[in-house]
Amino acid sequence: MTETVLSSSTREVVIGFERPFVIIGERINPTGRSKLAEEMRNGNFDTVVSDAIAQVEAGAHMLDVNAGIPLADEPAILAEAIQLVQSVTDVPLCIDSSIVDALEAGLGVYEGKALVNSVTGEEERLESVLPLVARHGAAVVAITNDENGISEDPDERFEIARKIVERAAEHGIPKEDILIDPLVMPIGAIGSAGRQVFRLVRRLREELGVNSTCGASNISFGLPNRHGLNAAFLPMAIASGLTSAITSPLHEEVRSAIKAADVMMGNDAHCATWIAGQGDTPGAAQRGRRGGREGRRRAPA
Repeated sequence: MTETVLSSSTREVVIGFERPFVIIGERINPTGRSKLAEEMRNGNFDTVVSDAIAQVEAGAHMLDVNAGIPLADEPAILAEAIQLVQSVTDVPLCIDSSIVDALEAGLGVYEGKALVNSVTGEEERLESVLPLVARHGAAVVAITNDENGISEDPDERFEIARKIVERAAEHGIPKEDILIDPLVMPIGAIGSAGRQVFRLVRRLREELGVNSTCGASNISFGLPNRHGLNAAFLPMAIASGLTSAITSPLHEEVRSAIKAADVMMGNDAHCATWIAGQGDTPGAAQRGRRGGREGRRRAPA
C-alpha cells in the first residue's frame, strides 16, 4: 500500500492505509483569527508557539503553518513562524500558503521533508507549485478544483485528482508524495457533502492508490455542536479511505472518534493506544492480547 513519509529533522511520520490516522493540527492559521493575524503581522509569535505546543501535547502528529495575512509580508512571516515552530516541537510541518513565494520561503528554512499545502488542477498552479515541490523533495496536498471551480460531482473531482497525479509524475513526484484533498463542503449548505467525500476518497484509494487529507472541520461550518459533527464525520471518512486530516486535536470527542476508528480499522495493534487513552488497568492490554477463551467471550456493553 502507498505510504507517504514526512519528517522533521528528528522525527518521521508515515501516512498510509494500514497506518494509524494522522492528525495535522490546524490552529496555526490567522484566517478568521484577527488577534492572531495582528500578532503575526507585528512580529509577535507567542500564540503561534503556544498553539504549536498545545496541539502536539493533545496528540497532533503534524502541524499546519499558515501566515495568510492580507497586505503583510507573508513569505517572511511564514518563514519565521516555521523556524519558531521547529524550535519548540519536533513534529513534521505542513507549509500552507496560496502564494508561491511564501511556499518557497518556507521550504527554504524547513528542516526535513515537508508537506506543501497546496496545488490545484489549475494550469498556472500546476506549473508553479509542482517544480517547487520536486526541487525541495517535498510532498504536496492536491486540491480537487480547477479553473472551473469546485464541482459538486465527486467523479469530476476524481478526474482532477487523476490529472494532478499524472502531471506530478512528469515532474518526478511519485504518487506516494501526493495527498489528495477531496474538498469537504459544509453539510449545512450541501446535504450530500458527506456522501460526496466518502465516495471520492474510496475511489482515491481503490483506483489511484493515493493517500488523502482534508480540512475536516469544514463539514460542520455554520452549524451548532461542530465538534460533535466533526467526530461523526471523521470515522466515516476513515472507513472510506481517508488517511489524514487537517483538524484540531484539542477536542476530546474528535480525538476519541479518531482513536476508535483506528481500532475498528485494525490500525491500533492490540488496541494499545485506545486502552492507554482510557486510563485502564495495567493488565487490560495483556488480557486483550491473549486472545484466548476469555478474550473471545462476549462481555456486557
